[in-house]
Amino acid sequence: AATKLASAEKLMYFCTDQLGLEQDFEQKQMPDGKLLVDGFLLCVDVSRGMNRNFDDQLKFVSNLYNQLAKTKKPIVVVLTKCDEGVERYIRDAHTFALSKKNLQVVETSARSNVNVDLAFSTLVQLVDKSRGKTKIIPYFEALKQQSQQIAAAKDKYEWLVSRIVKNHNEAWSNVSRKMQSSPEYQDYVYLEGTQKAKKLFLQHVHRLKQEHVERRRKTYLAALPQVFEALIPDLDEIDHLSYVKVEKLLETKPDFLKWFIVLEETPWDATSHIDNTENERVPFDLMDTEPAKQLYDAHLEKLRNERKRAEMRRAFKENLETSPFITPGKPWEEARSFIMNEDFYMWLEESVYMDIYGKHQKRIIEKAKEEFQELLLEYSELFYELELDAKPSKEKMGVIQDVLGEEQRFKALQKLQAERDALILKHIHFVYHPTKETCPSCPVCVDSKIEQLISSRFTRPSERNQKNLLSDSNIDRINLVILGKDGLARELANEIRALCTNDDKYVIEGKMYELSLRPIEGNVRLPVNSFQTPTFQPHGCLCLYNSKESLSYVVESIEKSRESTIGRRENHLVHLPLTLILVNKRGDTSGETLHSLIQQGQQIASKLQCVFLDPAAAGIGYGRNINEKQISQVLKGLLDSKRNLNLVSSTSSIKDLADVDLRIVMCLMCGDPLNVDDVLLPILQSQTYRPSPCGGGSSVL
Repeated sequence: AATKLASAEKLMYFCTDQLGLEQDFEQKQMPDGKLLVDGFLLCVDVSRGMNRNFDDQLKFVSNLYNQLAKTKKPIVVVLTKCDEGVERYIRDAHTFALSKKNLQVVETSARSNVNVDLAFSTLVQLVDKSRGKTKIIPYFEALKQQSQQIAAAKDKYEWLVSRIVKNHNEAWSNVSRKMQSSPEYQDYVYLEGTQKAKKLFLQHVHRLKQEHVERRRKTYLAALPQVFEALIPDLDEIDHLSYVKVEKLLETKPDFLKWFIVLEETPWDATSHIDNTENERVPFDLMDTEPAKQLYDAHLEKLRNERKRAEMRRAFKENLETSPFITPGKPWEEARSFIMNEDFYMWLEESVYMDIYGKHQKRIIEKAKEEFQELLLEYSELFYELELDAKPSKEKMGVIQDVLGEEQRFKALQKLQAERDALILKHIHFVYHPTKETCPSCPVCVDSKIEQLISSRFTRPSERNQKNLLSDSNIDRINLVILGKDGLARELANEIRALCTNDDKYVIEGKMYELSLRPIEGNVRLPVNSFQTPTFQPHGCLCLYNSKESLSYVVESIEKSRESTIGRRENHLVHLPLTLILVNKRGDTSGETLHSLIQQGQQIASKLQCVFLDPAAAGIGYGRNINEKQISQVLKGLLDSKRNLNLVSSTSSIKDLADVDLRIVMCLMCGDPLNVDDVLLPILQSQTYRPSPCGGGSSVL
């Protein structure tokens, strides 16, 4: 039979997602009037309510039960809010149910979603007897089972999220659509609701973002030591500064923006910069963090320690140099107690001191051997009476040692007796068989160095180079450098060009020559002022002066030019023909007499081994620095120098020079600081020399 219920305007809720969000869902209400009812859930609130007496509630429930019992419909007592339930209230509710024909009681919590389904399924079983009897589980046991079920569902859901979401920039709307059909997502939403599922997603995204930021932070912090090494490597610059001033100092460095980036918004980890992985520069606001300050402190301490270690190394070396106990060949174990102190052990490992000591020993042993070799040469008469096979007897060795024994240079090798005896035997062998193999200075014996020099310098010119040499000999060209200061070089160059034909040809002794001028007035070490270029090979240099300052400039420029080519294979600038000329100085001479300038010029010309020309006679070539006769004299001298240096020569002259046999006897002491190259280089630069067919590797033609 139909039962009339007073439920007008009561909303029907279908899931927990609607609680508190009724306005977002369809307003579906319970119908008014008579309804077909199959059973009742009699709910009892067992929580401690404000301004509510549980006993009064139980009386109301008892009266309500009496009304429901008249319908003869199944009734199940449902205890609600058991998650906040009072133990006495729960016990009294059970007592009430037992007193009413053993009513079945289900302990529930809607907020925790515990036993809610069980309450309905229990009532359904009472309505439909054909269904199996439902087992009623107490609240706390059901809560434990549900917690396990939720935990398992949560684990599966979190696994699903971690598998799908790899980027912290993912949005919930996109990800939830992807997971819609996954059972892991469906089960968790059924148990906990969409909002909790979204909350777990947001937690996962936040964790991804934090991990990403932390990776970037570690990358930046790992780069800071290198940044400090590059920008502030000098301890004296930062040792006295506060951290704030160090930050300001960093901003003034030229390479600041190479290592740092200054962001408009800070902190850097709260901006979009965290996703700019292509920019590896360190955000400058990171310097305000404690880890960055600690890294700076470590950098500062490192510089201080390095300085202290360097001081310790230096002090240890000084100890070695000044200690009378350190002699050649003394083992480290014997020397350590004399030279080590607590400070040394505190700042450096013993292996470092052993390495320094080993290098020091090597140096003093080499020095002692050299001095002992000098001693042997001084006592050369000791070795004259030996047999020709140069094998001294034991007695003779004893005599030698007795004679040398009082010498300090002999005693210096006391701990290296075997090596000292070997040096004596090697010296004896050299006295009777003086070759480069037996030379005490081997492998830097002068004979060996000469052979190496000749073999390295000798290259057979190719046919192409020979053709170029023959063709160049037919070209009558003069390349002239004009060196002067304050406009002297440019003025003379213009004056010489005024004497040339339209195509820069100049007539000397009735013959036409192509003249190329290179005026230089600046620093000759700069490429723009270099004596020679890839397209300009000078044949001579005209040096002009009209004061002490301009003469000093000429001398310094010549010396710099020669220094820049020393040791090079093509260093013909060292032997470049020079002409020094005192030009007419227009106007006031500032107190410098012509006589003193001539005298100084002659002295410099003697020093530079060059030609000196007197100043132009007064009244000749008005408006010019030097006269035409002097210019012709200089150019004629260059032509003579070119011929002598084989720069302008005929084919027959090259052939004649190739047949010349130049013999040089050179006496040098092995170990002499004079370089063999300095003696032989002018000869070996000749294009016509070659190894002699007889005379070994130290002879050339």
